Amino acid sequence: MTGLQGPLADRDSWSAVGHCPIEKTMGLVGTRSAMLIMREAYYGTTRFDDFARRVGITKAANSARLGELVEAGLLAKQPYREPGQRSRDEYVLTDAGTAFMPVVWAMFEWGRGYFDDTPLRLSHRGCGAGASVEVRCTEGHDVPPDELAVSLVRRAARETSAPPA
Repeated sequence: MTGLQGPLADRDSWSAVGHCPIEKTMGLVGTRSAMLIMREAYYGTTRFDDFARRVGITKAANSARLGELVEAGLLAKQPYREPGQRSRDEYVLTDAGTAFMPVVWAMFEWGRGYFDDTPLRLSHRGCGAGASVEVRCTEGHDVPPDELAVSLVRRAARETSAPPA
């Protein structure tokens, strides 16, 4: 179990509602279609109709999800025009969208482990070895769930710290 440290340890004295990064992330990508659109974007899908078809959602739902993901900064619109056609937008991952992908891959790995009905595996393109999503501290140590802690960080320290890789 993940330990709460400092003033967070007294669970009755505070509430994470409105402050929890999990809650905020789920507010952005907490639908099946949003997660699958992010998966498809990482696989290289950029066109509106391709997202709708590959995710299996209506054009209206696709439009709503793509709009939300653009507004959240995970995808960006880029105009393109095919010869003889009107200008349209395609959707590409932003740096924030690329940084989000370990979340998607963690879900992939969890699903593969608990619903082992897929031949799909993550692998390192460079050498072909299997790949996995790990939690590590900034010193490079693997951190198992029972050694993970949540603590408060002063805002000034958080703003100056480097984003996770």
